Amino acid sequence: MKIGIIGAGHIGSALAGRFTSLGHSVQIANSRGPETLQDVAQKTGATPVTAQEAAHYGDIVVVTIPLKSIPDLPKDLFAGVPASVPVIDTSNYYPQLRDGQIAELETGDLTESEWVQQHLGRPVVKVFNNIHSERLANAGKPAGDPARFGLPVAGDDAAAKQQVMKLVEELGFDAVDDGSIHESWRQQPGSPVYGTDLPADKLRQQLADLGTERTEAQHQQFMANHAELEKKMIAQYGSQRD
Repeated sequence: MKIGIIGAGHIGSALAGRFTSLGHSVQIANSRGPETLQDVAQKTGATPVTAQEAAHYGDIVVVTIPLKSIPDLPKDLFAGVPASVPVIDTSNYYPQLRDGQIAELETGDLTESEWVQQHLGRPVVKVFNNIHSERLANAGKPAGDPARFGLPVAGDDAAAKQQVMKLVEELGFDAVDDGSIHESWRQQPGSPVYGTDLPADKLRQQLADLGTERTEAQHQQFMANHAELEKKMIAQYGSQRD
């Protein structure tokens, strides 16, 4: 396949390397321009391009940039891109560490990916947000391997979600259906499945146990869990808000 990646950070670079190793053709973009991506190109085999070129290149497009940067993308980024091309959203909301407070995401009415959809003007499929980049690059296993684990995939378009789930399986992970984008709160930071590398059967059970409608108690608990995680990350890595 031809895959466009917008974002060349840890997740974007890990995906680029894995996709090219599987024989896919990858174009990758960042906010600073193709000329700044020579090291990424050398490491991953992806071709540096502009964000517009990446958006229009692929059979699948991946948007993997900090959540706070989503509104800065060109408003016409996906103009002319066929509706059949799935757009993957890998974003997570990190208010303390990186993004600052986004009022619409504090109430629990919107999931992160619903907010992303509003800004992109296009449906997305949510995946690759709850796995560490090193695990994404190195932890894939063949089907049937007892060490293989599942990744949740949420989306409203059945055909798009099926294409993305097939790609997840190809990368060496069991794709587990996490329902609609409105239900993707179950894989957001602070939830019991975030960063846990659960086997597919246990991941399915955990998602089912959470229910389909986020309660206020769940929202508050997950925000508290995530706040503690962010504090640890800031202590370890420092703030990324500047």
